[in-house]
Amino acid sequence: MQRSIVRRVVAGAAVTTLTLVLGACGAANEESGSGDGSGLSGTIDGAGASSQEAAQQAWRAAFSEKNPDLTINYSPIGSGGGRERFVSGASDFGGTDAALEGDELSKAKERCGDLVELPVYVSPVAVSFNLEGVEKLNLRPATIAKIFNQQITEWNAPEIAEANPGVDLPDTPITPVNRSDESGTTENFTDYLSTAAPNAWPHEVSGDWPVPGGEAAKGTSGVKSAIDAGQGTIGYLDASQAGDLGQVAVGVGDEFVSYSPEAAAKVLEVSERKKDQGEHVFAYDLARDTTESGTYPIVLVSYGMACGNYEDAETGELVRSYFEYILSEEGQRKAADSAGSAPISQALREELRPAVEAIGANG
Repeated sequence: MQRSIVRRVVAGAAVTTLTLVLGACGAANEESGSGDGSGLSGTIDGAGASSQEAAQQAWRAAFSEKNPDLTINYSPIGSGGGRERFVSGASDFGGTDAALEGDELSKAKERCGDLVELPVYVSPVAVSFNLEGVEKLNLRPATIAKIFNQQITEWNAPEIAEANPGVDLPDTPITPVNRSDESGTTENFTDYLSTAAPNAWPHEVSGDWPVPGGEAAKGTSGVKSAIDAGQGTIGYLDASQAGDLGQVAVGVGDEFVSYSPEAAAKVLEVSERKKDQGEHVFAYDLARDTTESGTYPIVLVSYGMACGNYEDAETGELVRSYFEYILSEEGQRKAADSAGSAPISQALREELRPAVEAIGANG
C-alpha cells in the first residue's frame, strides 16, 4: 500500500436508562437496531467537520426525541476549527475529517487524559461538475490530478475524451473549485491525488488547498453552490451534498467506479488502523491506491473526538451516551438515510465498543 496519511477521527457507570448497542446488551439491541436514551438531560456542545452536518442533524433529532430534556449542539465550522475547539477545551466533543496528529494529538491527550477518536461517518468524496449536456464522466486518477492542478484546462482535452468515447465534450474552459478554508475534505482529496497519481500531483498533502487560481469557496455548501452557479466547473465535496451535479466515475485498476455507500465502505476493509496513536484512537491509513474491484477510493472517514476525562462527570456521561447512539445500528442507519453515508459494520462497532465505554470513564 502506498503512503497514506491518517484521516484526522465520555464518567462513572453506564447510563442505566440507555439500551446500548455497544454495551453489554449490544447483541440484543443490534436486532432491534435502536438505543433508548430516555431520561437524559443537560446540554453538550460539539463543533467540527461540515461533512457531518446532515448526519449530525439526524443523530441529534433522533436522540433528542428520545431525550426531550437533552440539548445537543453541533456547529459545522470545518474540521480545522473543530479540532482547535476540541483541543482547547472549548467544545465537549468534536468532528474531524482528518485525524488528530502531531502537536494537536499531543494537546488533545493532555486535555483528555484518555483521548477517544472514532470513525463515526464514512462517506465517498464526490468529484462533481457542471457541464451542459453531460451527466457522468469517467476520469483516471492522473486526469483528475491534472485538472485540479490546472494542467488540463478544457473539457474536450484528449485525456478526458479517451476515457469517455461517445460523449460529446465541448471546448468549454474548466474551472476547478476548491475549499477556501482548511478542510479535512481537502486533506482527504489531496491525499488521494498524491497517492493514486503521484507523478501528476506534486503538492504536499494538506488541509489547505495548495494550487493558486481557480475558484475557492468556504465549506461543503459553498463548494456545491459555486459548482452549481458556474458552467464548466468541477469540484470535490462530500457526496451527501452533491445532489444532481454531474458525477465522476473514478479509475480503479482497469475499471471506473462511481461513488456509493457500498463502494466507499470497501475501502476500510482493505485499510489498516494507524499504530501507536493511543489505546482508544481508531484512525486509519486508507488504501487510496487500491485496485480492488468495486472500491471507490476517494473516501472521507470522519471521526468523532471525545475524552476519557471531563471536569464535569455529567458531561462525560452525556457525551458517552450520544456516541453510543451515533455508533448504534439505528444511528448509522439514520446517517445513511439522511446523508448517504456508509454504515459502519457490526464487526467494527464491536471493536469500537471499549473505546466508547471509555468516554467519561475517568472523570
